[in-house]
Amino acid sequence: MINPRDVRTLNDARQIINERGLTHIKVGISDSDGLLLGKYMRREKFLASLEKGFSFCNVILGWDVKDQLYDNARFTGWHTGYPDALVRILPHTCRELPLEENGLFFLCEFEGKAESICSRAMLRRMIDKARSMRFEPSAAFEYEFFLFRETPQSVREKGFRNLEPFTPDNCGYSVLRNSVHADLYHQILSLAEEMDFPIESIHTETGPGVIEAAIAVDKAEAVADKAVLFKTFIKVLAQHNELMATFMARWSNDQPGQSGHIHVSLTSVKSGESVFHDAAQPYGMSEIQRHFVGGLQQLMPEFTAMLAPTVNSYSRLVPGFWAPTHATWGIENRTCALRVIPGSASSQRVEYRLGSADASPYLALAAVLASGLYGIEKGIEPVEQVRGNAYEQQYSDEFALPQTLFASAQRLKQSSVARRSFGDAFVEHFAASREWEEREFRKHITDWELERYFEII
Repeated sequence: MINPRDVRTLNDARQIINERGLTHIKVGISDSDGLLLGKYMRREKFLASLEKGFSFCNVILGWDVKDQLYDNARFTGWHTGYPDALVRILPHTCRELPLEENGLFFLCEFEGKAESICSRAMLRRMIDKARSMRFEPSAAFEYEFFLFRETPQSVREKGFRNLEPFTPDNCGYSVLRNSVHADLYHQILSLAEEMDFPIESIHTETGPGVIEAAIAVDKAEAVADKAVLFKTFIKVLAQHNELMATFMARWSNDQPGQSGHIHVSLTSVKSGESVFHDAAQPYGMSEIQRHFVGGLQQLMPEFTAMLAPTVNSYSRLVPGFWAPTHATWGIENRTCALRVIPGSASSQRVEYRLGSADASPYLALAAVLASGLYGIEKGIEPVEQVRGNAYEQQYSDEFALPQTLFASAQRLKQSSVARRSFGDAFVEHFAASREWEEREFRKHITDWELERYFEII
């Protein structure tokens, strides 16, 4: 019997489906917001699609997280009639579905014309570029998420107010909490192992009901797949337990935001050894790592929309909330946007701390790789590192991060590096989708506005 983790080829996929006698198989593909969308496919349809692909309505590239259609997109829209786009099944992404007895899941990717704006394909192209430069990128994602004793029905009945957290109060790294609720933690850990997105560590964070999980390091493409699956199936598992998980960047005025930090390193394709580590240099930073950090720093303001993709993302990017406001870097400094972590050849890396938990793992990692590789190509040196509290120091405007989603979308559209790295089609489409998101927000009146203006103005 073939194991899902051993599936690599079309023949392997056929074999495991035949061995299990499956009648239906689940497939999924990530949209521009990082949501995993999909369906069940009948066995015969799935097997035929392994060879030739299958059609998926391209409307999923033309609507927002509430299925509202963009009115400003060129790639798809009413003017195109919303035709089908071709999708390929990726055999090597086969996963067990432990919450669906004997079930299997496969990730997919757009091809043909739609590939130019497909988020997973975008990351793959950045990985191909790294390999053309003789580098193999590895990464790891860390996510914070809040748990509530709520259901999809109850949160709507409450108007998303007065929600009951899974646990009360601030209890970061609490052994008490993870012992009392050990059953849930073990469910999470078991699900992660069975679905092949193993968790390196998991603990309570500061805040009522907030948990942080670090997905184990892997090659860049594989770890982005794991991050997408983690975010989806943590929510699935929570609802199985009559709980709800949210990966909003910040859900409450009173609580800190939720990050999606990314740890990145490069090794040599030829030798397999770290190209970030040089024991003879200060902090073990090789010239390649310095230039990688220089590229990250220079392009962070231009690529912010890909790391902070929602209106809500920017409520997190304020001083004092463990999130950056400028493209700063430092050695083991968590007040900076870029935290260089010195160590051995196997551990030398950089932590990209801008990312929100709400970002698409594919686009976030693509942005990180594109900017770092650009820094290596151009030999960009980072400015002097920050020592101490980055929030209390002054920086030139070139390192200031955009403060709104609309401003971020404009920076992306105006970025010549983004257009060279990601292509005009992607930049135009993604920027338009972020402009749409910001316009949708401006149509609505917030509680803050009512409380501030209703009586007095």
